[in-house]
Amino acid sequence: MSAEEALKLADEAELDLVKIAPTAVPPVVKIIDFSKYRYEMKRREKEQKKKQKVIEVKEVRLSPNIDTNDLNTKIGAARKFIEKGNKTKINLRFRGRELSRMMQSKPILDDFAEKLSDIAQVDKPAKAEGRSLVMILSPKKN
Repeated sequence: MSAEEALKLADEAELDLVKIAPTAVPPVVKIIDFSKYRYEMKRREKEQKKKQKVIEVKEVRLSPNIDTNDLNTKIGAARKFIEKGNKTKINLRFRGRELSRMMQSKPILDDFAEKLSDIAQVDKPAKAEGRSLVMILSPKKN
């Protein structure tokens, strides 16, 4: 129907003419109360936000001369983060002369990922970023 007819019908019903799909050809419109329509849209947006899951990235810091017991403690912490569904960033920091042995320390991160391979997968493999090696692990998809 023409726009004039639709406006006339909306005025008679004392309601508003609201474009539902303005990009369609011809545009789709409804005769409804606009304030009620706007309220419904806001409510739908809130419901969608509630259903979204925010993925946090937790961080575990290591040093290149870490002892096995300390490493196991850090692996336990990372395991807790991953079991909760969070991505985990493993950061192997280098200070001073340690920087010259950056690539020799890569097996520490590989070992870390291997020990968590039952519940985690490597999202981003070990990569040098400034004064540290960084690897990101995420929970395995079932």
